[in-house]
Amino acid sequence: MAVRDGVVAWLGGDEVGRRMFPDAVVEDLDGGFVAPGFVDSHIHLTATGLTLSGLDLRGAGSQVQCLQMVAAYAAAHPGQPVWGHGWDEASWPENRPPSTADLDAVLGDRPAYLARVDVHSAFASTALRRLATELPAEAGYSAESPLLGDAHHRVRAVARGLLTADQLADARAAALRAAAAAGIVAVHECAGPEIAGIDDWLQLRALDQGVEVIGYWGEPVSSPDQAKELMAATGAHGLAGDLFVDGALGSRTAWLHEPYTDAPERTGTCYLHAEAVEAHLRACTQAGVTAGFHVIGDAAVTTVVDALERVVADLGPVAVARCGHRLEHVEMVSADQAAKLGQWGVIASVQPNFDALWGGPDGMYAQRLGTQRGSRLNPFALLASQGVPLALGSDAPVTGFDPWVSVRAAV
Repeated sequence: MAVRDGVVAWLGGDEVGRRMFPDAVVEDLDGGFVAPGFVDSHIHLTATGLTLSGLDLRGAGSQVQCLQMVAAYAAAHPGQPVWGHGWDEASWPENRPPSTADLDAVLGDRPAYLARVDVHSAFASTALRRLATELPAEAGYSAESPLLGDAHHRVRAVARGLLTADQLADARAAALRAAAAAGIVAVHECAGPEIAGIDDWLQLRALDQGVEVIGYWGEPVSSPDQAKELMAATGAHGLAGDLFVDGALGSRTAWLHEPYTDAPERTGTCYLHAEAVEAHLRACTQAGVTAGFHVIGDAAVTTVVDALERVVADLGPVAVARCGHRLEHVEMVSADQAAKLGQWGVIASVQPNFDALWGGPDGMYAQRLGTQRGSRLNPFALLASQGVPLALGSDAPVTGFDPWVSVRAAV
């Protein structure tokens, strides 16, 4: 392999290569494997950096250990708000998260935001809750349990506002360094008003630290003109990514046709109704813009596939396929739906590490859905067999930057 100015210039046998480039500096890799740089198709850079430089709760093996980690971090960083990520009660012996009172007992009157590993719920200290005005009126509010939906988005925005510009800048730089160290040369930032806001995205867009940042903006539109205006205002690559149709299985907010096995009174949450999904797809297709959604539960997938079918019937399959619409996660998809997505050129942006972490007969999927339903998630081979392009990503900070682990999990 010959490399010129950082670009692969030629591939072939050693003898021919040496003749073609007689003055080249030879680096003998001693049988090593050379791979192209990876592209992580779904990440959240600033949140990833905050996890790398702050309180990472993914290693907590119990509720008690989680609270101990929170207390230790708070003691080591006096006077600062606490931002943490990664707790997962599904793997704890208590099988339940701490309450607000539990958190206050170790933090006192200290603002703290601690996101679940899937970032679709969080527990917040009383001090932080006080700063979020009219929080009890928001959907998803609970006085003692983790916050969901709009209530979660409200406290997350307030907690983010407590961080300094230097903290945020350092977090972004740390995330990009970690990506580069993992062999990642470009990332797809899934930004949006409910994730980190426009200011964060514009800061990310302005970065020039070696790893290319490609952005998708998750905000619905209802007309082609609105789609074009939003694209111009954000500089995004598409109006896709984390435009939430539903939530996540771990937080029991993924939208299901049938109830959760471990919570029979719940079927998850619909965040974007069918009419809005169809309007967004139609407007983006007419504008020639990539549209997309976050979909995990089977009811959410059905809503989007049905809306796509109506848009295809009106505008034609070529117009839809030309846009390269995306579905993020798409964990619960049927064979019939996969065939349609393949015909329409829809890209599946998937996270194989989810299955590695939460699959299997004793994993979180089986807890939430039962063994039979839980075993049918993330059918990558089915999607690929139907011609659906697969783009692999980490959803960092949900899982870490480790592309080869993702490849192994997918296989």
